[in-house]
Amino acid sequence: MIRSITQIKPLEEIERLLEGLGRVFIIGCGTCATLTQTGGSPEVEAMKGQLSEKGKVITGVTVVPVACDHLTGQILNDIATPLKQADALLVMSCAFGVQTIAHQMGKTVIPALNTLFIGRETGAGEFNESCNQCGTCVIGETGGICPVTACHKGLVNGPCGGTNNGKCEIDSDKDCAWTAIYNRLTQLGRLDSMRRYQKPRNHLGEPSPGKFRIPV
Repeated sequence: MIRSITQIKPLEEIERLLEGLGRVFIIGCGTCATLTQTGGSPEVEAMKGQLSEKGKVITGVTVVPVACDHLTGQILNDIATPLKQADALLVMSCAFGVQTIAHQMGKTVIPALNTLFIGRETGAGEFNESCNQCGTCVIGETGGICPVTACHKGLVNGPCGGTNNGKCEIDSDKDCAWTAIYNRLTQLGRLDSMRRYQKPRNHLGEPSPGKFRIPV
């Protein structure tokens, strides 16, 4: 399952962002942030305790099902009173969720988390990046394995000279992405795909901020 992978900001940074904002309502997210243990009920309650010790008045807490959903505003309106009493909303979700709530609520919104990447759970408490949304997808040539995120060097033509017994030279605990690609293409009978040269990646990508419109 693909999720936005997040990390709780240092408390000192959160305090700085909340400077001058004495009354705070804390919002967690029941999907991605709950999975990564950065914005579920336990983390929201822990944040409430930490901020209370710092002298903040917590007007309320809640964990919405999906912070980035367009229905989140309606859910939050059901608890309008404690929300209105707050000077700021501290949101423990990915950046998309923070922006969604900011757009819907018309209140000062403070992010409590840093959004790291889009990834999937590969083990208990372990998450690996699956896609960095580069806009130049090559996995059709690599057996469905993304070399940009699976390879420490982001090589789209590999392997490099440092692979050793199927392991990465940068991280010996990590499987070499291009060994995995080789094995996958061998299984699929498409090993010739590795001989096809991939042009250098355009690291500029699309103009920023990104925008996409379906032609009519």
